[in-house]
Amino acid sequence: MRLKIGFGGGCHWCTEAVFQTLIGVELVEQGWIESVEPQDYWSEAVIVHFDTDLISLKTLIEIHLLTHASTSNHSMRSKYRSAIYYFDEQQKEESLNFISELQTENTEKYITQILPFVQFKINKDEFLNYYKTRKEAPFCETYIRPKLNLLFQKYSKYTLKD
Repeated sequence: MRLKIGFGGGCHWCTEAVFQTLIGVELVEQGWIESVEPQDYWSEAVIVHFDTDLISLKTLIEIHLLTHASTSNHSMRSKYRSAIYYFDEQQKEESLNFISELQTENTEKYITQILPFVQFKINKDEFLNYYKTRKEAPFCETYIRPKLNLLFQKYSKYTLKD
C-alpha cells in the first residue's frame, strides 16, 4: 500500500536527504508545512510518499527521531518544528503509539509533536534535491553527510547506496 506522511525536524534539506536514501520511499516533497493553531505557521518539512510493503511507518518515525534533534527544544523550533504530520486518524494513533513505545527506550524526552497536516508549500526548484545535486557542498558535508552515515550504520537494510 502506498501512503504519505509529513515530517518536520531540522533543515528540510537534511530531512529530504535522509528520506530520499530509504528503500520504499518513492517521493520526498521538500518545503514547508502548516498545521492547526497554535502551530498554524509555516515550518520546514517534507512529505514522504512510501510503500508499506517495503518500509513501515514505525521505521520511518524511528529514523526521523534519530536524524534530527528530537529531544531538544531550541530557540529555532518555530522554523524547525519537530513534528509528524498525519493525514488521517489511523496515522495519528499509530504515530502516538510508536512515539510512546520508542520513548521507553530513550532516557531523553521526545518533543516531537503529532499534528494534523493542513497545507504544504513546496520549495523553489533550485533548492529541491539539495543533497543529490550538491554532495560536495560544505553544508552537505557538515550537516547531511553525518546523518546519512549514521543511517547507513543503524538502518543499512533500509538504505540505498549514496
